[in-house]
Amino acid sequence: MNKIWLVFQREFLNRVQKKSFLVATILVPLIFPAIIGVMLFIFKKQEEAAGKSKIEVVDKSGKMVLESTAKYDFVPVTGELDQAKKTFQESKDFALLYIPAFDLQKPEGFALYTKENASLRKIGDLENILETKIHDLKLEQFNIDKATLKSLKTSVDISAINIAEDGEKKNNTGFLSILGFILGILIYMFVLVYGMQIMLGVIEEKTSKIVEVIVSSVRPFQLMMGKILGIAAVGLLQFTIWVVLITTLSSAMLAVFGMKMPQQQAMEQVAQQDPEVQEMQNNVVMKTLGSLSEVNIGYIAFNFAFFFLGGYLLYGSLFAAVGAAVDSQQEAQQFNLPIMLPLIIAYLALFLFVVPEPHSTASFWFSIIPFTSPIAMMGRLAFNPPWQEVVLSQVLLVLGFIFTTWIAARIYRVGILMHGSKVNFKVLAKWFMMKA
Repeated sequence: MNKIWLVFQREFLNRVQKKSFLVATILVPLIFPAIIGVMLFIFKKQEEAAGKSKIEVVDKSGKMVLESTAKYDFVPVTGELDQAKKTFQESKDFALLYIPAFDLQKPEGFALYTKENASLRKIGDLENILETKIHDLKLEQFNIDKATLKSLKTSVDISAINIAEDGEKKNNTGFLSILGFILGILIYMFVLVYGMQIMLGVIEEKTSKIVEVIVSSVRPFQLMMGKILGIAAVGLLQFTIWVVLITTLSSAMLAVFGMKMPQQQAMEQVAQQDPEVQEMQNNVVMKTLGSLSEVNIGYIAFNFAFFFLGGYLLYGSLFAAVGAAVDSQQEAQQFNLPIMLPLIIAYLALFLFVVPEPHSTASFWFSIIPFTSPIAMMGRLAFNPPWQEVVLSQVLLVLGFIFTTWIAARIYRVGILMHGSKVNFKVLAKWFMMKA
């Protein structure tokens, strides 16, 4: 155990003290807030410079009276469309909007003439304005005022409640499913990225002949375990720093500019025009905050840490075995796909089975099999699976890690000292069966 700790220290300190680690750990969190700041600055300046877009309107229906907004200035134009086009071409206006004599039940024939391709956002804005106006005309046609229409709308909010022996508990499935989904994706990314780092680290030491000196005083199994745990510690440290710095700096950057994201600004503009939208937004915010306050953070954090580390250790041992078997990254390509395939399957299962049907047979097996359980079980946790299944998944993950470590160690002890041999799955099987 002491030798594993020594290898762990060597791997951890050797990577943490490198300039590349410091640069990546500090620079990456700075890049994202910097990008956000630049984009928000450009967006703000663009909005200030753009001003109102002037739009000439030829209304042949006689029904559409478009009022100017903060972004668009509508100017009615009389006469025929052909003459309006000629006049528009000589002007500096943004666009010419043609409204034909249309049927309220099937409005067709609208056209927007511009001198250059209009953006999808502006086209969408104009479509929304016209749709709202036609909606109001339909209400007038059937003698229905907006107050009556509003009274006809009924919103039903079902409170999902779990009944258990210890009482009733509110079900926060919607919020937790998103949280579980995000955590599952984080596990997928971490295992893939840092598992590959283990493989590359083993290949580097093997090709530089350093490992031949190390194994003279450390058993191959101890070397492999120390390397896996050391790189895991580096990854966790780097990941934690990234989360803290990116969150803090991004919030500070938004506060400095006094701005919100464009999507949020658009929602606020709509909310100012429609009180119903404002009320809906407030309800969503209050519901989200309520769900967050009722989340068992300790339970989620413990399971995330367990499956996070368990999945990493399971796959890390396999990547270490591949690194010991080959002499270059190119040779490792043939072995990477079989290792990565269960991860990819678990990632797809999160979309197709786990979140849509968390209690199905397929979701159960995906969350139990050690090669897919780190990702699948995080998605199922939102739907409160039986504690027996969670414990079974954890036990099988530990057993799976022990099993893969045993297999990887038998390959590692032979492959780490082999050079220049052509390696395939048959050779790996031979190394595995070889006696010590």
